[in-house]
Amino acid sequence: MASPDDPLSVALFSEMFMADQLARNRLSRALPKGMELSHFSVLNHLVASSVEKSPAQLARVFHVTRGAMTNTLNRLEWAGYIHIRPDWDDARRKMVSISPAGRRAREAALSAIAPILSETVREIGADRVRQAIPVIREMRLRLENDI
Repeated sequence: MASPDDPLSVALFSEMFMADQLARNRLSRALPKGMELSHFSVLNHLVASSVEKSPAQLARVFHVTRGAMTNTLNRLEWAGYIHIRPDWDDARRKMVSISPAGRRAREAALSAIAPILSETVREIGADRVRQAIPVIREMRLRLENDI
């Protein structure tokens, strides 16, 4: 068991937290006007999954409360980026899908942030990034399993 002042653990998580904060700030500034990182993340997930999801499923995927997800979905629906319909099998539930406008907005956002992501990987080096991904993925999975 690691001691509470384990310098390796503290350094690792300090760097991760700072990198996360800096990445979020930089990407948020690059997104199209009115789009937030949470909006892009949901649109990106809906494109990648290619199936409808319930708000509760999306909240679980993003590890946020149902209320926070409802707020994000309301904003996306207002912008015309998603469709929310009743679940035909259970009228108490709703189902979310991406609209054609949402696909276009996701593409515009991706075009805006892709150069930042690519530049960062290029500066660090693709080989070093490839080596880091399995470690970061394992950390994510271990942290997810603690929830």
